[in-house]
Amino acid sequence: MFHDQPDIAPAPAKALFAAAEAAMRAIPPAFPLDATVAVNPFLGQTGEDLAQAAARLARVAGVRLTRSRADYAAMIAKGELTAGDLAAALAACPHPGKPADGTALTALAHQDQPTPQALPTIADLAARATGTDWPAIIRRCLGLWAAGHFDRGQALWTPAPGSSAFAAWREWATHDLTPELAGLTGFCRHVAQCPDTPGRALLRAAAALDLTADAAETAFHRLLTDLGGWAQHARWLQWQAELADDGDGTLADLLAIRLVWEEALLAHVPAVAPAWAEVLAAHAQPVTPDADLVADTILQHAAEMAYQRELDTVLRGADTATPGDRPLLQAAFCIDVRSEPFRRALESQDTGIGTLGFAGFFGLPVDHRPAASDLREARLPVLLPPRLHSSIPLPPAQDRQRRIAARSARALGRFRQAAVSSFAFVESAGPLYAVKLLRDALGLGRARGTDPTPAFTPALPADVKAATAAQVLKAMSLTQDHARLVLLIGHGATLHNNPHHSAYHCGACGGHPGDVSARLLAGLLNDPETRAGLPAHGIDLPSDTLFLAGLHDTVTDRVTLYTDGAGRDHEADIRRARDWLERAGRQVRLERAARLPGASAASLSARAHNWAEIRPEWGLAGCAAFVAAPRAVTASGDLKGRAFLHSYDWREDRDFTTLELILTAPVVVASWISLQYYGSAVAPTLFGGGDKLIHNVTAGIGVVEGNGGMLRTGLPWQAVHDGELLVHTPLRLSVLVEAPRHAIAEVLARHEQVRALFDNGWLTLFALERGRITARWHRGTGWDEAGLARAA
Repeated sequence: MFHDQPDIAPAPAKALFAAAEAAMRAIPPAFPLDATVAVNPFLGQTGEDLAQAAARLARVAGVRLTRSRADYAAMIAKGELTAGDLAAALAACPHPGKPADGTALTALAHQDQPTPQALPTIADLAARATGTDWPAIIRRCLGLWAAGHFDRGQALWTPAPGSSAFAAWREWATHDLTPELAGLTGFCRHVAQCPDTPGRALLRAAAALDLTADAAETAFHRLLTDLGGWAQHARWLQWQAELADDGDGTLADLLAIRLVWEEALLAHVPAVAPAWAEVLAAHAQPVTPDADLVADTILQHAAEMAYQRELDTVLRGADTATPGDRPLLQAAFCIDVRSEPFRRALESQDTGIGTLGFAGFFGLPVDHRPAASDLREARLPVLLPPRLHSSIPLPPAQDRQRRIAARSARALGRFRQAAVSSFAFVESAGPLYAVKLLRDALGLGRARGTDPTPAFTPALPADVKAATAAQVLKAMSLTQDHARLVLLIGHGATLHNNPHHSAYHCGACGGHPGDVSARLLAGLLNDPETRAGLPAHGIDLPSDTLFLAGLHDTVTDRVTLYTDGAGRDHEADIRRARDWLERAGRQVRLERAARLPGASAASLSARAHNWAEIRPEWGLAGCAAFVAAPRAVTASGDLKGRAFLHSYDWREDRDFTTLELILTAPVVVASWISLQYYGSAVAPTLFGGGDKLIHNVTAGIGVVEGNGGMLRTGLPWQAVHDGELLVHTPLRLSVLVEAPRHAIAEVLARHEQVRALFDNGWLTLFALERGRITARWHRGTGWDEAGLARAA
């Protein structure tokens, strides 16, 4: 937003500001490396369908939003994509200009598709006219400045601290001679003389560029995509401010900065004016997908229908019978797709073992203060504000000792990295680091110890304890038939030397491991005050039921159990549970190692400690479905680690508040994950993190490739590709919910933004009855029994 936008402004100025606001809303946020969570890269396009979004992003970024046609042709040749799939997808397409029939669509699948070209900026046109690579110069100059301005503790010096981005850049740019040396004479003077607020700078540049309101939105969007991850970081700053009911103008500042460059280059190379007029005319045209884009999105939809047929077959073979005996063990896992193979393996150890799926923050919206730290970590989905607080209480002497050690480590790091003292450090201490390098190379680094038990701060009153516990148990559909031992298992990943390590942790925990949330909930459910208050909420826990927290390491497939408060009467139960978990882990390691290049079941632990390993695991690659239903619906099928499984029994959800929570929180988070993998796979130049082998961490925020340039966001190429083929099959998420159709429709009617995801095809919604798909949601018409996946 432009804070300097006048309340009373001419209509053309208001239209330009509105276009700028729309362009900024089209940019997705990118979270910093220390708490990376998946973000839907199409967040600004969810109000339109894939074909429309493909036309928009082709214009402003020159990317394609579907796979290559050769991939679809290969699926047709193998029989994976049938004539029925193609016909059903063709019939569902609302766009004019689509192929006449399945034969024409199949023929197109065997033809090369055109490569999209973004409309050029003034910098692109000037580069063609002068032979100077102005886009590269802009990327280098802005990247160098932005790395210092947005620094979060990595740099030893930050220019113009405390200033707005626009003010700081003007101060920097008036002294940066790089553009002048490249031939842009007078650029420093141009910056010094430009308006001192971003709003006025935008209006002046728009006038110089002849930008009108009908061309401005995609022209502004084009410039913002040119800023790479820095624009997405600024959008994250805006996102964070809005969560706190505040505002942030950083993204507007960056847009104004980029416009100042365009203005200067047009004045420097006026010969590009006729070509620029043609570009403006193209920007003024409505964003409409052409026949090729429409055909590509139909092929993508058909590929998704093919997967849905496969999924329907697995579910139709499910045994929905519910066992009557008391379970020997219950284990609630985070719904992360990596838990699905582990749950299958654990259940195979004994028929008395039952598993559940629930979001890994376990219903506790907590911000957490780690031991000996004053920083707070938001261990909850980014869609939610924290309502509870926790910390790790330590005795004063131990707290002080840890803080001194942390400060000493930071001081040593500063000494080691500083411009002058780094040379002395290498001379004096460098050889000692050979030991550390050798130890790390052999995977002999120290394992992280277990932190003391976290606690709510301040402590919760007895009535709040009972109400919170009851709400969580009801949301988990865990209100009756409890085992003697119930495990609450979050997940995290052991990684070394990996800038994107937080992306392997729990997205529901804000990019952190799930141990804190699991231990907090276990402590809450074991608390005598909680137990005493639960009957008033209609829940009677057996007196011998013990809740125990655990952490599933998704790299090694080992589970750590935290025996906080466990008594001697459960020792045998815990020993037996550990044995089952270990055997399940061995089974999953065999299954998972077959998918990892160069891996074996025995080598997975070594990969976790190998600081040169670029693929310690596949993360959530392959994710394709979300199922909210009782476990019996999916228990007998192999979903191949591709499904988020949320335990939900609508019969226990009398007012459908849990259904509403599932559709508006876990489903949306899962869609962000799915679409981030999708975007990183089909449009890696725009939405992908680039090549891990040449990453450099910048500003403590993200990575650049090589020694500078624009920030790269999204998933690294090695996270979705094995070197030869895509490992992640880019499919939009299929959501299957076992609940009355009218209840699902009523939730969607109350939440327009969630409904838009389904209406515009970013997600596909199916209704289940007794474990079988019975209807599919369509925009405008609602439920359609004729449009089932198996009908394709």
